Amino acid sequence: MSGPIKIVMLGEGRVGKTCLTLKYCKNEFNGEQQSSVDATFFEKSIDLGGGKNITLAIWDTAGQEIFHALTTVYYRDAYGAVLVYDVTYKESFLKVEKWVEELRSFGTKDICIVVAGNKSDLKNQIQIDKNEVEEYCKKIGAKHFFTSAKSGGGINEMFLSLAESISIKVQAQQSKGKKKKGLQIKDVKDTKKSNQKNEGCC
Repeated sequence: MSGPIKIVMLGEGRVGKTCLTLKYCKNEFNGEQQSSVDATFFEKSIDLGGGKNITLAIWDTAGQEIFHALTTVYYRDAYGAVLVYDVTYKESFLKVEKWVEELRSFGTKDICIVVAGNKSDLKNQIQIDKNEVEEYCKKIGAKHFFTSAKSGGGINEMFLSLAESISIKVQAQQSKGKKKKGLQIKDVKDTKKSNQKNEGCC
């Protein structure tokens, strides 16, 4: 097995997908970030604990309707998805259901999903009902996180949770003889032992 885990960032335009990705991967925040007009990806290594380490390939997709037809292309071979909405704009949460339906139509059948309520630092502008959100996420089998690309709140926890869910699912499939193409879960201890064995006096 080789290659990182593919994750897709989905949601309406201007909900903060790019800002979340940049904050997580580069610890950068730009309050004037322009909406994406194409898909780009960033890689980020993550420690799962217990000597396990994986790399995420996070694809940031364009959310505007005019780019919608292109977005479904990026669902292919994705192990996980982050569905992002803006807590200050309820309509963006209502559109999450559309993204879920598309994922299940065009993506991997058993894809792991988390839902991110972004811009949670704008507490006085929140328009969503937390109970409604939690109930919906429970219905689709997804964990929900309130995130802030500005402060960084909830972002690390969200990606770690998603990576752990994917790792557990893939390892269960591998134990049954169903290997997932392209996934790489490194055992740090085994890697160190292998490197020590290969060391020589040249």
